[in-house]
Amino acid sequence: MAPDPTADAPARRPNVVLINCDDLGYGDLGCYGSTRNQTPALDALAAEGLRFDSFYMASPVCSPSRGALLTGCYPPRIGFGSFDGLPVLFPGQGLGLPPSEISLGALLGSAGYRTQMIGKWHCGDQPAFLPTNHGFDHYLGLPYSNDMGRQAPMAEGPFAPPPGAEPRYLPPLPLLLDHDVIEQQPDQASLTERYVTEAVRFLRDCGDDPFFLYLAHLYVHVPIYVQERFARQSANGPYGAAVASIDWATAVLVHELRSLGLEDDTIVIFTSDNGSRGIDGGSNQPLRGAKTTTWEGGMRVPCIVRWPGHVAPGRTTDEVATAMDLYPTLAAACGATLPDDRTIDGCDITALLEDPEATSPHEAFLYYWMDDLEAVRVGRWKLHLAKHGSVRRELYDLEEDPGEAHDVLAAHPDVEAAIEVHVEAARRSLGDARTGRAGEDRRPVGRVPDPVPLTTYDPEHPYYLAEYDLTDRG
Repeated sequence: MAPDPTADAPARRPNVVLINCDDLGYGDLGCYGSTRNQTPALDALAAEGLRFDSFYMASPVCSPSRGALLTGCYPPRIGFGSFDGLPVLFPGQGLGLPPSEISLGALLGSAGYRTQMIGKWHCGDQPAFLPTNHGFDHYLGLPYSNDMGRQAPMAEGPFAPPPGAEPRYLPPLPLLLDHDVIEQQPDQASLTERYVTEAVRFLRDCGDDPFFLYLAHLYVHVPIYVQERFARQSANGPYGAAVASIDWATAVLVHELRSLGLEDDTIVIFTSDNGSRGIDGGSNQPLRGAKTTTWEGGMRVPCIVRWPGHVAPGRTTDEVATAMDLYPTLAAACGATLPDDRTIDGCDITALLEDPEATSPHEAFLYYWMDDLEAVRVGRWKLHLAKHGSVRRELYDLEEDPGEAHDVLAAHPDVEAAIEVHVEAARRSLGDARTGRAGEDRRPVGRVPDPVPLTTYDPEHPYYLAEYDLTDRG
């Protein structure tokens, strides 16, 4: 028998396309039960891959959530629990993901991958913190949330101008190409199409090189500006139109992978940075709570993984997995070497992807709000400790009661005692500001002296939109 010429050929390393949405809720996709939003491309992706039903982000707000995804670490581990008292980073703040942290972009780049980041970054807007200084070859996108530009003023709330400030006190919203501002106050309705065009260009330019594309949508964060074609077809207002835009973008990328003959060689991951706000058309059903909370609706999010030949089509799993797990899992799949000089909180979940009988590698999952430990999940049980600084001790059986409606603490003192072991371990390692614990294994946030905003308002500048007319922020 003639020898097989491919027998000794190394296996092709998979490409990676990671799609991360902004504030998309657990119940916002058809494959997760939505009847309000049309998501045929994402429903097809789920039918061709694995749908996680207990997938968690490490924070219910964006900067810490994204930092955790990029490093495989709980936010307090990397100094991302809070930002000088704020829950997320703001324009011109001198804090961010330090160069000492090895992001997913740097991790896969060191393994020979071409890397591109497109969309929302929100891990620091000073030069040292930008994607091009964190292992991404190129970047196109907004360095923070799309409501952090010049916008019609709110009378009250966290975005109301401070006393004595100019009403539209945030600087013009910058669109960056690599590290340069190429546009200020861009037409937000056009950004998703521009992002998709850049993503397609990147995919075509990679040739035979393995690649990592990180596409972080601006949707469905408010304010929501959408193309008219999506608005006309929506049965759920601007929110549904934004979800449809996300779905369309996914369809384009999947079609492009297929056209390039790369569909079977690419891991496609779709998820969201935290739960929906639960208003404006968004849904976290059947979960309780919303963005900014450590109830399930704030941190349990959609996640779909398609990896032909490794992930059987049409599967679902209720095993606990987290966005932090993508770091070691992709390192293993792509032949990257994990750093061994620091703690990584994520686990390699290759077994969960490939084996329907596999169980979660997590003994416990921690729910942090800023630097406060607010809840711990162990198996089916979730013990709440506090909510935004106030003690709130309750126990829920998430298998029987995913909506956290029935506190069963009184009936299960043994479960409470067992979870307390993990509570103490978390406080010892990561800290808990509410109880005065500092944490023994935390790394400092990045800091630069004399930070400056990327843009400043110029009344003579020919902005496309001198200010956005919607007041929605959050």
